[in-house]
Amino acid sequence: MKEEEKETEEGEKKAVFLPAELYGRIEERVHATEFRSVEEYVTFVLEEVLGGEEEGEEEEPTFSEEEEEEVKKRLRALGYLE
Repeated sequence: MKEEEKETEEGEKKAVFLPAELYGRIEERVHATEFRSVEEYVTFVLEEVLGGEEEGEEEEPTFSEEEEEEVKKRLRALGYLE
């Protein structure tokens, strides 16, 4: 896959090639938003996805310690835990 490079005010950029159908779908969505371009929209989406992965590692537990203990207590009562 050939990569194109472009120097901008924000720093070096690399080209990513998308299937024409997907690009068209993104382009339609961009027109319905405040994004100015497909590039701006795709950059935002990728930053959200990648940022979500990084944040996910530090995510708070689903249950509080008290709730977790209550679940364990119930599971013991049902014989699932010793």
